[in-house]
Amino acid sequence: MTLSDHQKGLLLTFIAVLILSPDALLVRLIHSDIPTLLFWRCLLTATMMSLFLLVRYRGRFFYSFYATGKTGLLSALTITIGSLLFIHSLKQTTAANTLIILAAAPIASSLFSWLFLRESIPLRTKVSIFTCFGGILLIFSGSLESGLLLGDLMALGATIMWGANIVVIRSGKEVNMIPANVLGNLSVVLIVLLLGAHPLEVTSEDAGLLLLLGGVILPISFAMITLSPRYLQAPEVSLILLIETVLGPIWVWLALGEVPHIRTLIAGALILGTLLIHTSFSLRKEARP
Repeated sequence: MTLSDHQKGLLLTFIAVLILSPDALLVRLIHSDIPTLLFWRCLLTATMMSLFLLVRYRGRFFYSFYATGKTGLLSALTITIGSLLFIHSLKQTTAANTLIILAAAPIASSLFSWLFLRESIPLRTKVSIFTCFGGILLIFSGSLESGLLLGDLMALGATIMWGANIVVIRSGKEVNMIPANVLGNLSVVLIVLLLGAHPLEVTSEDAGLLLLLGGVILPISFAMITLSPRYLQAPEVSLILLIETVLGPIWVWLALGEVPHIRTLIAGALILGTLLIHTSFSLRKEARP
């Protein structure tokens, strides 16, 4: 049976999300200190992506990095900061809080598109921004009582960085930005070495989890997510990626018994519902001739 381009895109994105969904759980299961965790997570991811680029470009491997230019450096910077904030957030707040706050990344990218690319924001997006912001404030209000506010703020920072990176990539969409992702991960490796990472002091159990996370899950899922917009509209890709926000906390709940706070569940329903409605309207508008 021959698949249509749309079916190929759906299959790629769904498989990518399913592969990526245990990310938060694996981070929670790894007992290494944060710098060491980040060292291996980012080094393995950068290595696997570099191998992909080497096969893809061969003799033009190094030129692929040069071709990203200043846009690539800016993308690498947002990836570096976002990765540091994401891991610290998962260690200092609940997985559900982190992933639900990160679900607002498309809204952050809309704001940055308006600020820096001068793209107008439709009324539906403005309403979505305020609604999602209200959901995030609801999570923060619960975290003030439980001492998780710092982790939530770090998740918000990661959301801003990843939303900004979407806009940066869009501004240089004619160039392959996977090399920028490699540079961003390698920058994290250098930073955490200076912060006292101990890459050789990991248990055999942590080594296996790190290899699974950085050597398999992240590079494969990110590569598939990078390919899927060739076949699907960007809003549809964003809609499917929201599945991770639901699956991630479920894996953590099943494995670690971490039950999300009722305010987190309400905020998650508010944010996800808003994004689903917003995306469905966007898809209908793009489908019109």
